[in-house]
Amino acid sequence: MIRVLLVDDQALIRGGFRALLEAEDDIEVVAEAANGEQAIALALEHLPDVALIDVQMPVMDGIEATRRIAADERLKDVHVVILTNYGLDEYVFNALRAGAGGFMVKDTEPDDLLQGVRVAARGDALLSPAITRRLISEYVARRPDPELGDLDALTNREREVMALVARGLTNDEIAAHMVISPTTAKTHVSRAMTKLRARDRAQLVVFAYESGLVSPRPRS
Repeated sequence: MIRVLLVDDQALIRGGFRALLEAEDDIEVVAEAANGEQAIALALEHLPDVALIDVQMPVMDGIEATRRIAADERLKDVHVVILTNYGLDEYVFNALRAGAGGFMVKDTEPDDLLQGVRVAARGDALLSPAITRRLISEYVARRPDPELGDLDALTNREREVMALVARGLTNDEIAAHMVISPTTAKTHVSRAMTKLRARDRAQLVVFAYESGLVSPRPRS
């Protein structure tokens, strides 16, 4: 069962998400919060698998809540997904830097929301290659990250895997591309994340572009 924490200052939005999520046999909404402070307290109380967090809220916004969740060792298994009305914006980028595993727009199709929750619960990044290219192109070049790990610590194999993760490949697809087992692919990904101090695959993707390992493609 995937345990979900809903965080949004609008009760109607929380109610709509709850109704959709709880209609699924494998998803349970364990708590709702109206601001970031409540989100942190409820995350500690319920230890959800996924926290769906709005960006702009009173008391404490979603970015600061994400940062605190990501920094708390007790919440290391909580996967944060940022909810936004606007698609790609600077709030989203800052949330990814803070430790979010991905983002979804609030008007996404119901099936896409459900799939997104399941993807996040597995620890995979909710970033399509096209969105990643836009994000990096628009923000990374102007905002270098001082917390970037040392790429020299990676083996050639780990660099190759990191580049494939940045292009949106799953572990199974990486395994097929490199002719290795999915378990070995997962191990390479995990080692790269550890060496670069990346909380999750989303941060690994950002690191890959920021370091120049993968170059953003121009938008068509």
